[in-house]
Amino acid sequence: MAKYVIGIDFGSLSGRAVLLDVATGEELGSSVMEYPHAVMETEIPTGKKLPHDYSLQHPQDYLDVLQTVVPGVLEETGVSPDDVVGLGLDFTACTVLPTDNAGNPLVFSEEWQDEPMAYVMMWKHHGAQKYAEKLTEIAKEQGEGFLDRSGGRISSESLIPRLWQIAVENPKLYDAMDNYIEAGDWIVWQLTGEKTRNSCAAGYKALYDVKEGKYPDKEFYKLLDDKLENVVEEKLDGPVVPIGSKAGEINIRGAELTGLNPGTAVAVAHVDAHAGVPGAMKSIEPDQMLMIMGTSNCHMVISEEDRIIPGLFGISKDGIIPGYIGYEAGQSCVGDQFAWFVNNLVSEELKQEAKEKGIGVHELLTEKAEKQKPGEHGLIALDWWNGNRSILIDNDLTGMLLGMNLTTKPEDIYRALIESTAYGTREIIDNFEENGVPINKVYATGGIPMKNAMLMQIFADVCNKPMKLAGSEYGPAIGSAVMAAVAAGSENGGYDSVDEAAKVLAKEKETLYVPNPENVEIYDKLYKEYNTLHDYFGRGQNDVMKRLKTIKADVANKE
Repeated sequence: MAKYVIGIDFGSLSGRAVLLDVATGEELGSSVMEYPHAVMETEIPTGKKLPHDYSLQHPQDYLDVLQTVVPGVLEETGVSPDDVVGLGLDFTACTVLPTDNAGNPLVFSEEWQDEPMAYVMMWKHHGAQKYAEKLTEIAKEQGEGFLDRSGGRISSESLIPRLWQIAVENPKLYDAMDNYIEAGDWIVWQLTGEKTRNSCAAGYKALYDVKEGKYPDKEFYKLLDDKLENVVEEKLDGPVVPIGSKAGEINIRGAELTGLNPGTAVAVAHVDAHAGVPGAMKSIEPDQMLMIMGTSNCHMVISEEDRIIPGLFGISKDGIIPGYIGYEAGQSCVGDQFAWFVNNLVSEELKQEAKEKGIGVHELLTEKAEKQKPGEHGLIALDWWNGNRSILIDNDLTGMLLGMNLTTKPEDIYRALIESTAYGTREIIDNFEENGVPINKVYATGGIPMKNAMLMQIFADVCNKPMKLAGSEYGPAIGSAVMAAVAAGSENGGYDSVDEAAKVLAKEKETLYVPNPENVEIYDKLYKEYNTLHDYFGRGQNDVMKRLKTIKADVANKE
């Protein structure tokens, strides 16, 4: 009798489940659900307005996903729960929420429904930026080793700055919570009754040293704030469990949420981008990069080299694939940047043209832009519409477009924005190679590379690297299914290692984008200009972006 595994990817806007045949790797079906509350950036459900740089979500949406996509994919495929041997899941990170000791989100209580910080702070929440900066400053003064594994700077897209923000700005909420937990680990808790903290999120987002098996000493936390002295014991308790292992089994509540049988193996949660690696690479080898391309870009590199590389979001042993050093870099704004342009600055005439052609505005702009040669539009942009994650690690930076004149067309700007994200990726690749970690292969996964061949060719030309497509746009969900098969183990029809499972379950396409030498030559010149602007505006020579942001905030606060 055939056996199956399910992988669930909790993304920025939706959750998706895929179901795979364990023996053949065949992807039999998928089911998706958009989050009803989406991303809350202006107000919460009570109508309360949100401060600038807030990005929140509602935990009920995640439970609704479980109750929808797992039964949905079972119904679509006709697979019986009796034949599902494992479930795995990945989640955007750092995406964190406060709960009580039983795992109930505080925001489920009427007392906290009007408090923004009781909701889920999703990965792109930048409201704790000043706490991240202060944490970095104190860590440098104390010579804390975790800074070396965090690119020399702690991001507001990580756990401790957010928890510190709550402790200072709402101490009553801080005292009320028993746990501050990654959403992926919270879902595993709901499914199994086991509270675990996955080593991936702990290592990259919570200052946990996987190699040493510990968080920073409590003396460091006390330097931040007296309330944080015992933060690990009081708010972060629960074992840090390696990815690629079994967290527990579906319990009665988990069965009610999913329709799966009690006793079904559940894998330790994984971060979405990191899960994409075993979902996209059939051959797990060192010095490979996977780009997960969506609303943002994540660049995952596995290597046998354990090096300190400046400007990365994180470096962690076993952080992506067990047995390798995992390096994480990324760009905070990619698909969001293109969507911003289309949603706000495209004319009605162009929208009408797209409608008449029966295609979307993105497709029309791509159709027009791909007729251009590199450099033809005369523009260059900085891809910082949502800050810079790597290699500057500065969420107060903002976007820029240079070279416009009265002949500039929408497709010119659209192509320039795409090129800017490719330049940002080249900055990251160059940074790896200059610091002793070669990038021998580049893979791409996600909806964007599957849909936009022009974008992928631009990335290949700008980076001067061949780029191969993963076989499914649902790479993280496939990777979660790989982990589910390992959690089940060979005795239950699964596999005993990630490498074994990936050989069968991972998806690759034959599509390969090869750099065009003529385009490479032109893009090399443009990249030098990008690099000059990158350093001028990003490394303190001219902080105009931050000054403008401060003026904007001051004006908003006076209203």
